[in-house]
Formats: sequence, C-alpha cells, structure tokens
Amino acid sequence: MQIVDGRDGVTWLQNSPEQSPAMILADNGFDVWISNVRGTRYSRRHVTLDPNSPDYWNWTWDDLVVHDLPTVIDLVVHQTGQKIHYIGHSMGTLIALASFSEGRNLDKVKSAALLSPVAYLSHMTTALGVKAARAFVSEITTIFGLAEFNPRGEPVSNFLKALCAQAGVDCYDLITALTGKNCCVNATTVEHFLKNEPQSTSTKNLVHLSQTVRDGVLSKYDYGSNDFNQAHYGETKPPKYNLTNIPHDLPLFLSYGGQDALSDVQDVETLLDYLKFHDVDKLHIQYIKDFAHADFIIGITAKDIVYNQIISFFRNQG
Repeated sequence: MQIVDGRDGVTWLQNSPEQSPAMILADNGFDVWISNVRGTRYSRRHVTLDPNSPDYWNWTWDDLVVHDLPTVIDLVVHQTGQKIHYIGHSMGTLIALASFSEGRNLDKVKSAALLSPVAYLSHMTTALGVKAARAFVSEITTIFGLAEFNPRGEPVSNFLKALCAQAGVDCYDLITALTGKNCCVNATTVEHFLKNEPQSTSTKNLVHLSQTVRDGVLSKYDYGSNDFNQAHYGETKPPKYNLTNIPHDLPLFLSYGGQDALSDVQDVETLLDYLKFHDVDKLHIQYIKDFAHADFIIGITAKDIVYNQIISFFRNQG
C-alpha cells in the first residue's frame, strides 16, 4: 500500500503509534510505503538541479500527476510484485483523481481511499485560504519573483503576516485558520503538526491551485495567455481533467467532513456528481459531520471512525 499527502510523509506519523494511520495499517498486516511530495524537506534532491535554482521549482501538481505519482507507484509495485492500495489526503487525493481520469497507473492500483478529497475548491471557506488564493491568482508572482514558496523564509512570512492582518482572518489559531474547526485533535499533536508544517512548495503550484479556486474547474495549469497555452497544450485553454473518465469499477473509498474548510462539502458533492455513474458496489462514501481537514490524519478518533473502515474496505477488495 502507498499513502500520499500534499506534504511530507511525517504527516502520517504525527500521533502516537496506536493512532497514526501508517502504524495502524502496518499493525494490520499491510506493507506501508510513505511518499514525500517534491520540495518538502525529504524530497529536495535532483539528478541535475539544485533547490536554490528557480528551475528546480518550475512545476505544479500537473507534474506530480505525470511524473512523480507513476514513478513512486512503479517503484512500490516493482519491489513488492503486487498492485497497491492507495491512500491520499488533500493534495494526495487531487493527484490521484487526475491520474485515474487520464488512465494512468490503473493497471497497478487495486483500490484507493481518498480522505478530505480535493478536486474542486470554489466553496473553500477558510478565510486565509480564500485571501491567499486571490493574491496568488492576481499578483503573487510579480510581488515575489520567488520560485520556492517557503513559509519559513522571510519574504513569504511577511506575505502571510499581511494576509493574517486582513479583516476576517484570524491566524492566532493557525490550524483552524487553514483547515476549519477540527473536532478531535489534541494540543500536543497540533504542536508537532505546526512544527512540521507548512512546508515548501513551488509558487507555481500554489498559483495552479488558486486557478482551481477561481475558475471552478479542474484543469491543467493556465499559462495566462492564449499563445502560451497554445505552445504548451496545442490549444488556447488548458485541457480539463475529466473525472467521468475514472473507470466505474475502480474501488474508491471517499471520506469527507462537515467542518472541513478546504475540502468543503459543496465541492465534494460536485466531485461525487462526477462519480454518479460509478458502480454502486465499488464506491464507498463516508460523511463525518464533525470532522475538519486535519481530523482525518491527526484526529484521535480517526482510528475508530475512519481507518478501521478503510482496512475493511481494502480487505474486501482482495
């Protein structure tokens, strides 16, 4: 099995061993592989490029779909000789859905569990996220000229402070400002989480995510002009990811929360509408009224409510 998040793999090990999803899965007999998204602290090497070079950061989640996810899945399948069960959270769900819609990796994936699924972001309610998305789409690249978006670096830190000073944004409780009001995380875990997060990504990647917020569609990166898009895609508008192309017999487990400010209920319902023709016995949907975004990976009740359900789902797929 492989588990993926929009951050580094430590995310899956923040809680005690009895409550961390990676350890729970391993204790239940699964061979667990945790991947790190490029740009995070454990994934900053490259065969030719240096992280201090802007070229290193010239990517968006499109590149994770085309290059990174297939490479990691190929590695796991080659090492184990088995198809994988996939678990993704947040951006880990986005790249999986986009990948499946393009027919990638399907011959190597047995099933997929998607927690706080992100595909559509138009109804995102986190005040900090909404303000940031507007800034990224309109002006961020000209303000910074930064290829790496490092939240711990001075330019980005100053930008975030400016956002937090705006009306309606309360960053005193940062995890709530980012993810919504999580019901079931304890203070110690949140402290560990915030020491680890947020991590570097490419500015271009955040612009792409912000385009998704603005446009209400799931498409490849928009280069901002008909000519540039034509040069990259052979058409003036970036191609859309058509989620109705996801095979109807691919076993999917989707779990989402009623308090999630990033993966908003309305946006998840838009995603589910694209999956409405999925085979009924292959689509398991779980709605947890009190959960927000972080509850799915660091919530102290997630083992009983979510992970045990995922384990049963995986075992039912053979």
